Amino acid sequence: MTATAGKINLLGLTQTEMESFFESIGDKRFRAGQVMKWIHHFGVDDFDAMSNLGKALREKLKACAEIRGPEVVSQDISTDGTRKWVVRVASGSCVETVYIPQGGRGTLCVSSQAGCALDCSFCSTGKQGFNSDLTAAEIIGQVWIANKSFGTVPAKIDRAVTNVVMMGMGEPLLNFDNVVAAMRIMMDDLGYGISKRKVTLSTSGVVPMIDKLGEVIDVSLALSLHAPNDALRSELVPINKKYPLDVLLPACRRYIEGLGEKRFLTIEYTLLKDVNDQPEHAEQMIALLKDFPCKINLIPFNPFPFSGYERPSNNAIRRFQDLLYKAGHNVTVRTTRGDDIDAACGQLVGQVQDRTRRSERYIAVRQLGNEAEEPRNSDKRT
Repeated sequence: MTATAGKINLLGLTQTEMESFFESIGDKRFRAGQVMKWIHHFGVDDFDAMSNLGKALREKLKACAEIRGPEVVSQDISTDGTRKWVVRVASGSCVETVYIPQGGRGTLCVSSQAGCALDCSFCSTGKQGFNSDLTAAEIIGQVWIANKSFGTVPAKIDRAVTNVVMMGMGEPLLNFDNVVAAMRIMMDDLGYGISKRKVTLSTSGVVPMIDKLGEVIDVSLALSLHAPNDALRSELVPINKKYPLDVLLPACRRYIEGLGEKRFLTIEYTLLKDVNDQPEHAEQMIALLKDFPCKINLIPFNPFPFSGYERPSNNAIRRFQDLLYKAGHNVTVRTTRGDDIDAACGQLVGQVQDRTRRSERYIAVRQLGNEAEEPRNSDKRT
């Protein structure tokens, strides 16, 4: 949909914001609940379809408001049931959203930015550069689109969205206000009614915003760790140079302890062949996370063009998992899903109008590297 000048988009308003909106147009606060149910429970974007609103109010809403989700550019369905949407946001860039069904659970991986400013070395999104933050409407709009794709009433949909992970394109804590607003709608009974334990924000380690997050909301937290020491992590996750592990992990502990109940941190660790998958890395990780309430997700690397990394062997993955398990950690290996539609973890790229020109420089460097290697490879064949 194209934005209409001067109209407020109700899709991204929290309950409190929606109540304030209705007061601002001279109506009752309870209208907020009625309209939120139409939007989020029934996927309605036409005020004329809101049958419990009077005609005068519907006309007033049409004049000053709209319900506008991101434009769906394409939808792909994997052989394993994973779905991927490419949606266009107001900046003109496209971002990706992935739905992963598993048993009675449906997990939606939601993007928060067009591209990403952090440039983690093994992540395809980071190689696209950065364009813009998504608005709250563009973030919650991904949930809205996914639910609508299954039918009209989310409560009655088989395998609808039961879990949301802010693990798509972008660093959520660098788009703080919009991400928090969208997560509030996800958890609101007038929105999607998802448990706070089933809404997870994943961060690469923006320490000040982790502390700020703990002051305003109590969603689950995941840390993109990917290395057990500062030297290696600074290579893989450059923000570690600013917020090293001895600063980052205490911030995560403060957040978890501040929830006031038995909660734990999820550790995300992408396994890269001969880079961070060796027994010594597992031993370092065991020492690093000693007495830390966490569960560990090991993610075998999902290849993308010019990455320079490879997926470890199954034996190396099992060896790494066994070492952590024998040390008493709750550790799982994430099953690769949706790789046939480039929807696996680390593969999301969208179509980013890169303001940083990082993607252009990255591809040029990789191509030069490949050209330099070609003579050596040809020599070996002769």
